[in-house]
Amino acid sequence: MATVSESSEKKVAVEGDAAEGSQLVGAVKTAETVLRVLPMGLCVAAMAVMLTNSQSTDDYGAVTYSDLSGFRYLVYADGVCAAYSLLSAFYTAATSRCPSTLRRAWTLFFFDQVLTYVVLAAGAVAAEILYLARNGDERVTWSRVCGMFGGFCSRATASAGATFAAAACYVGLSLVSSYRLFSAYSAPIPFLSKGGEVAALPFPG
Repeated sequence: MATVSESSEKKVAVEGDAAEGSQLVGAVKTAETVLRVLPMGLCVAAMAVMLTNSQSTDDYGAVTYSDLSGFRYLVYADGVCAAYSLLSAFYTAATSRCPSTLRRAWTLFFFDQVLTYVVLAAGAVAAEILYLARNGDERVTWSRVCGMFGGFCSRATASAGATFAAAACYVGLSLVSSYRLFSAYSAPIPFLSKGGEVAALPFPG
């Protein structure tokens, strides 16, 4: 009777662990889907706002995003981000029912990391330009442009904010892809078990 009871308890414990594992996998898949789709909309919005960002005044002339290389880089980076988000979302959806492989895990991990830094750099460059435009810097003869082109700076700020939001999504996505990759490896086998002893090596006399 004791043996039957112990085996039943072990079976229940195994089933409970399996249920928890399936729930974790489902949560990871849901998080990955959201984090792949959401940056696509954010990057498209940031790119659209920046592409249409220009302003002209009678006193100070005109300014457009293409006058600043940092804003041009933001447009390119957001375009790449949107395209990759779309492709990777379709790819993960198409391979969701296939057995996970290390090659696929490494591929997604690598490109997720690259896109994270690309988008983060775009947001950082845009933020630096906006800081100079708002505060100026006499050492580099940069005047306070936002005082003359307030609408231009407001739209650029909105675009940079959406880019940073996309970068935050990619940071989370990098964590998910890291979890997927490294959970595919088995736990390291301990060199010595608990209570194990190291055998003494014979030395020549």
